[in-house]
Amino acid sequence: MKGVSARRKATNRMMLAFMALAVLLALVPLASILVEVVIKGVGAIKGLGFFTQPPPGDATAFGGGIANAIVGTLVMVAMAAVVFIPLGILGAVYLSEFASNNRLSRAVRFFSEVMTGVPSIMVGVFAYGLIVVYVHHFSALAGAFALGLIMWPIVLRTSEEMLGRVPTSVREASLALGTPKWRTVLKVELPSAAAGLTTGSMLAVARAAGETAPLLFTALGREFISFKITQPMSALPLEIFNGAQSPYPQQIQRAWAAALTLIALVLALTLVARFVTARRSV
Repeated sequence: MKGVSARRKATNRMMLAFMALAVLLALVPLASILVEVVIKGVGAIKGLGFFTQPPPGDATAFGGGIANAIVGTLVMVAMAAVVFIPLGILGAVYLSEFASNNRLSRAVRFFSEVMTGVPSIMVGVFAYGLIVVYVHHFSALAGAFALGLIMWPIVLRTSEEMLGRVPTSVREASLALGTPKWRTVLKVELPSAAAGLTTGSMLAVARAAGETAPLLFTALGREFISFKITQPMSALPLEIFNGAQSPYPQQIQRAWAAALTLIALVLALTLVARFVTARRSV
């Protein structure tokens, strides 16, 4: 028995060492990327004006900022979130509470899973053919539509899972009091799953905010700050993409700073989701 116990302990220590090594191997490239972005991004930021000024008209000029990209990202992501997050949650409510595993529900689940794995460039091509070709020009509206198509299946699948975790006894207690099912969903189930719904929505927003390919086919980009959703609009991923291809060091520096800003934005959204989850679980 002592020999068996010693072998089990040795095996346990060995597996823990392997897992620690795997985690380390995964963290090393991530940490190296973050360190590189922080070092080069911070060096390119020259005061708060970098976040409030558009880039200079001359590609070879120093100074300016990425205010146009920040505004464009916030506008397009906000438009996509306002429309597609409620659609995703409503779809999850239907699948979780009202669909009886019929053909429609199976089709919705299937297509949402397929859309989750579709390359984002295909989403951009679809939005280009559906909106840009029809209206004959690029626009922030088309960009928001493309980002929304990326967000919707993520919100749908995570929301359905979170609603499925609500205890059955909670539903039955509400229905036993004579509460209609729609009011049970609205007043009992959605508040119970609010933390998970918020987390899923924030993760979907963070995913959409970092997409470049769909915006190349839809929003295209613009050097100036613009709030016109029917016109081309810049975004942080577009600023990074264009700056990385530029032969001018000034634009390359702005691309590093834009990458750092985008990482900070995604981190902020993730922290908000964690904070909301923690507050709801208390």
